[in-house]
Amino acid sequence: MIRTEGLVHSYGDVVAVDDVSISIADGECAVVAGANGSGKTTLVRHFNGLLKPDAGTVEVNGRSVGSDLVAARTAVGMVFQEPRDQLVAATVGADVAFGPENLGLDRDEIDRRVDTALSAVNLAGREDDRVDELSGGERERVAIAGALAMEPDHLVLDEPFTGLDDPARRAVLDRLRSLADGGTSVVVVTHDLRDVLGPADRVVAMADGRVVVDADPETAVESLPEYDVRVPERFDASVPTPADRRDGGRDLDPNARC
Repeated sequence: MIRTEGLVHSYGDVVAVDDVSISIADGECAVVAGANGSGKTTLVRHFNGLLKPDAGTVEVNGRSVGSDLVAARTAVGMVFQEPRDQLVAATVGADVAFGPENLGLDRDEIDRRVDTALSAVNLAGREDDRVDELSGGERERVAIAGALAMEPDHLVLDEPFTGLDDPARRAVLDRLRSLADGGTSVVVVTHDLRDVLGPADRVVAMADGRVVVDADPETAVESLPEYDVRVPERFDASVPTPADRRDGGRDLDPNARC
């Protein structure tokens, strides 16, 4: 579980996150929505210690993030809005392998994780491609693959679908659904809910650094437009969420998006 209590973070005189208390359960698929400047990215960057609170606490799996940054960053995989912020190697395969190598895994396990992660983002067989020759959307997929290869307990993605074509977007969504079904909590940060609203368990909307909506998707969509969050014109609340599927609900419509 990820938990914040009374979290406050400021940039100079500007309060970006203001007294936020929130919990993300294991296996939950949560969307954190809000307009630009609402505080959503600042909030999630506390989940693995990229930012330090000015006040309040952040815990991951029952342990304070500040007391053990290594444990937090192992447990929480993060995909940034700008993929260049996290690409560290010259080739696709080396970049995706970087995290597992730092966990001290054996070569066979590293190779397995790299192959699985690249397949999940439609980049199978491109391990030797140079990162600096990729398109923006391809770099984004490499960044997602790098986070997937860590096999974290919790996966946080900040605007992950920007620049992805439809096949890549669907491949990533399929993988996120699979992770949530398997008990990994998935947090998607976005201002545009078209790709993620349907099977999400929960929508948390922020405005001016505060949580203004925290509800199931069907309830949340009624209030989101007033906070400049784009809601799909058609929203099918009958699509089962990850929680529904774990509780023995109907099978997921293969055309549904998560």
